[in-house]
Amino acid sequence: MSEAASFPVPQEWDVEPDAAAIASARRLVVDVARFWRVPLSDDALRDVELCTSELLANAMEHTKARCKVMVRWTGTHLRVEVADTSLRLPNPDSAQDTVTGGGGLILVAGLSHSWGWHPAGVGKVVWFEIAADQLVTGDARLSVLVHAAQARPDPVARTV
Repeated sequence: MSEAASFPVPQEWDVEPDAAAIASARRLVVDVARFWRVPLSDDALRDVELCTSELLANAMEHTKARCKVMVRWTGTHLRVEVADTSLRLPNPDSAQDTVTGGGGLILVAGLSHSWGWHPAGVGKVVWFEIAADQLVTGDARLSVLVHAAQARPDPVARTV
């Protein structure tokens, strides 16, 4: 008998370039994690949903094309990857990095255990991981949310 650990097979699927597809994809990520019985609290799964939404919104904003989502469990972290065809590098300091008006990568950086990107084919993969025992709460969570909100440009200033 093998002593090697056995983990669920990573799940991946394509997401059409439609804002409505973001909600379905983020729910599917959480459904996969629950099916695998990943030890994440409901609050941590809400962070997974939020981070997934931000990565998908960025991919759709910058490519207007189908992207791919992959979910895997490492034994200690839930990892979500979004592959797109954009050559634009992710920049959390960019005030306009998502369809929702900016601050998305600041949220991802603040709520996840780690995040990053790597080149892939004609584009890149942006990913984040949430640890089974990690949850950003209290003042730390408030600080992340305020920082992300401050990074969003003033909608009135954009129309002037």
